[in-house]
Amino acid sequence: MQTVILGAGGMLGRALGREFPEAERFTRAALDITDVAALRAALAPDTRLVLNAAADTRVDAAESDPHHVLVNAVAVGALAALCRKLDATFVHVSTDYVFSGKGIRPYREDDPVDPVNAYGRAKLMGERRTFEEGHEVLVVRSSWVFGMGGVNFVDTILKRVEGGARDLSVVNDQVGRPTFAADLAAGIRRLVEKRVTGVVHFANAGDATWFEVASEALAREGRADVLVRPVPTSEFPRPARRPHWSVLDTSLYERLTGDTPRSWREALGDYLADRRVAAPARPVS
Repeated sequence: MQTVILGAGGMLGRALGREFPEAERFTRAALDITDVAALRAALAPDTRLVLNAAADTRVDAAESDPHHVLVNAVAVGALAALCRKLDATFVHVSTDYVFSGKGIRPYREDDPVDPVNAYGRAKLMGERRTFEEGHEVLVVRSSWVFGMGGVNFVDTILKRVEGGARDLSVVNDQVGRPTFAADLAAGIRRLVEKRVTGVVHFANAGDATWFEVASEALAREGRADVLVRPVPTSEFPRPARRPHWSVLDTSLYERLTGDTPRSWREALGDYLADRRVAAPARPVS
């Protein structure tokens, strides 16, 4: 079965490459998914599985730059249509930001969607176009993804500390489920092996605030010298609103695969270990 990974240079794309080592991989530089003609040329007639890890995740920029709609919605529909013509399964990754954040329990796949920012609206549009244009379609929603090869919250916090910061203020009133890209990729592989279609949620176990994630990362890195202050979202006004509660329910994934996602804290430990290995060697004084 010919497998194609789109967005292969990012966090999830790299992790998918390890789970599907036989796949043909296209980075953003190699293939612009908004170019339909290029997509047609890239997807060979024997393609049977397309894994779309390409996305514009600039949440704040989405409020003023409409380009994200081309990547997160329009191109996704075109991809689904191409996969239908090829009789290929199309796997697309979406987000917890399709929800309003007003929930009081973890969000299930069939809960009402009501995004509060432009990024979430475009991702929801992408989901809908996927099912309108496609045939064998799997949409995997995830949240708060961190991993090697891309911009993520944990790396941002640690780089600030490595740059000399010793006093950090971190939001403590947004709650979600942090997710290691490597675990998400493995979850997608399990769903593909089970030939699952529809919408499925995947995230590492346990909810947290951004403050708790930052505190855990710094503790694991032995940075007791850094003071982390919990603050409300109102102290960090940004162009895009964030849902205050975007915890995903993964019980459907667990029933379908027989797999229980591990805790985000354990997964974070593995990410930090990977990050230390990849860090450039410090010069000997």
